[in-house]
Amino acid sequence: MDNKIDVLKELTLLSAEDCFLITQRIKNSFTYPLHIHTEFELNYLENANGAIRIVEDSMEEISDLDLILVAGGTSHAYSNHKCKFEDTTEITIQFSRSMFDSLINKRHFKTIKTMFENAAHGLLFSRQTIIDVRPKLKMISGDVPDSFRNFLLLVEILKNLSIDGAARRLNSSDKIKNFSHLDSDRLEKIMLFMHENYHRQVTLTHVANLINTSDSSLTRFLKKWTGKTFIDNLNDIRISGAACRLVDTSDSIAEICYKCGYNNLSNFNRAFRKRKGLTPTEYREKCARSRFMV
Repeated sequence: MDNKIDVLKELTLLSAEDCFLITQRIKNSFTYPLHIHTEFELNYLENANGAIRIVEDSMEEISDLDLILVAGGTSHAYSNHKCKFEDTTEITIQFSRSMFDSLINKRHFKTIKTMFENAAHGLLFSRQTIIDVRPKLKMISGDVPDSFRNFLLLVEILKNLSIDGAARRLNSSDKIKNFSHLDSDRLEKIMLFMHENYHRQVTLTHVANLINTSDSSLTRFLKKWTGKTFIDNLNDIRISGAACRLVDTSDSIAEICYKCGYNNLSNFNRAFRKRKGLTPTEYREKCARSRFMV
């Protein structure tokens, strides 16, 4: 196996005619593996306690409220970890920085410009700021979209976030709470490796060698910290990658099967249905109209 990293490139539905893309979901799992896209992304999570947020080389267990801004080209993902998914809500806003090209150098936008620059490796906002902007986030993602109102709301939200003095940039020093330093490093290495290589033939032994342990020790370690076996963790990530491709590409089911590390279409269909409750075809059809642009 070579060391080339193949981070999934998400193709969003945002077109040159759209200001931004809004998605609101009630979550029962996280469906994207480690990925990048050219757009900025503001991602809000409510009641996702125990999930792991991965942004570049930062990896943290999140609390009941989480709001981050990532710049285009920044790799990011969430992993289920210990999240119980009880009334878990996600609001995602994706926009192109070019939307602000004519404004970003004006003095009124100075703090927003600085915030955009700080988001290159991910920017996490303080709990108080999240509480302050939450009503606007829920209004902007309401059932009845109002394009002009939502544009103004987005500018208000970005301005409020840009003056959050307690916001912090994410980096490799961010570790999972309640882990020993060694356990945190090990889990980070394992999860990042599986997110980056799920499309290849990844074995238990290969991952065990990655952290200099035995197959049986790795199995116990993953069961302790994720509640799942190695193969269940790998399949979760693979099916997440497949779900992403079903929504964002026109690849055939067979192409997606092989691109996500499966070498048998029947096994892929069985694993997908087990995790999503739908066949890949049914899932693609269900998600076809799950987003709206403004």
